[in-house]
Amino acid sequence: MMYQEAALLLVLLFVSSNVVLSAPVRDGLLPNGNFELGPKPSQMKGSVVKERTAVPNWNIIGFVEFIKSGQKQDDMVLVVPQGSSAVRLGNEASISQKISVLPGRLYSITFSAARTCAQDERLNISVTHESGVIPIQTMYGSDGWDSYSWAFKAGGPEIEIRFHNPGVEEHPACGPLIDAVAIKALFPPRFSGYNLIKNGNFEEGPYVFPTAKWGVLIPPFIEDDNSPLPGWMIESLKAVKYVDKAHFAVPEGHRAIELVGGKESAISQIVRTSLNKFYALTFNVGDARDGCEGPMIVEAFAGQGKVMVDYASKGKGGFRRGRLVFKAVSARTRVTFLSTFYHMKSDHSGSLCGPVIDDVRLVAVGKLRG
Repeated sequence: MMYQEAALLLVLLFVSSNVVLSAPVRDGLLPNGNFELGPKPSQMKGSVVKERTAVPNWNIIGFVEFIKSGQKQDDMVLVVPQGSSAVRLGNEASISQKISVLPGRLYSITFSAARTCAQDERLNISVTHESGVIPIQTMYGSDGWDSYSWAFKAGGPEIEIRFHNPGVEEHPACGPLIDAVAIKALFPPRFSGYNLIKNGNFEEGPYVFPTAKWGVLIPPFIEDDNSPLPGWMIESLKAVKYVDKAHFAVPEGHRAIELVGGKESAISQIVRTSLNKFYALTFNVGDARDGCEGPMIVEAFAGQGKVMVDYASKGKGGFRRGRLVFKAVSARTRVTFLSTFYHMKSDHSGSLCGPVIDDVRLVAVGKLRG
């Protein structure tokens, strides 16, 4: 019996030593998320990847090209967002990668995309159990690409992230360039002191590349349960931009939101209020020090109240405080911010920009006060 028990113990030790439990992915680039590791020459025909697993750490389906910086298509130079290489997804093509995550945890994906030859380009992004559509036909910056974010809640310990081009163009290679795919675990938003707004300083948000000087777009997710900006909804037709203190002027803390699409670029949050009680909404309005000059106006709405806060921007940073006192007309109140006007940077690049909002606070007050 002793020999049998010893043999069983050895078997169990052998099995356990060969079971590899992958640790949850860390914040930052996915393995080969910048596509700097490419296929072998034997796995390509021209720029087209011929084998499904030729790009390390990724699986590909359909017409996928491995693009090097400076590569041309006809007379057009294909722009690689970061580093020296990226992938381009042709008609109905996709790339995917499996990663380990914490079940039930909220995550945000950040990636860079560049439009090539199709005017109405879209990109489907999905995990094992959720999906979303990212419109990329509007270029917000002048570099030829933008960084986008998308959020999901992990349904299990392993998920598969997939990027898919749903387009059907005459040219089979016509499709977006994808580069710099990163992930970040997000924490549920919480109240801070007496402030009824969650994540009012926007410190919790998508991953921002340390060297990226263009911010991260948060597209509208009207029907999505999860937001890469915890606590907030993007309810407009255009995206808002998530900016960081390392590259922009931020009124408070390290992160803020730039409203880059005029009245088509709005964020909102639904908060619990007491009927007929008065509340004071305060917030910062400024500019991101990104060359966005001229008169700006941010409109803030809460309950049946509205305030328009003007700010004269010189494009060099700065802010002022806005305030709205209102009476709650229901148990839940929607707080919304938008920019009255469209703005473009003063460098004539055509880059969209706008006012920055930050440090949003909502507190109960005893009576109506201006």
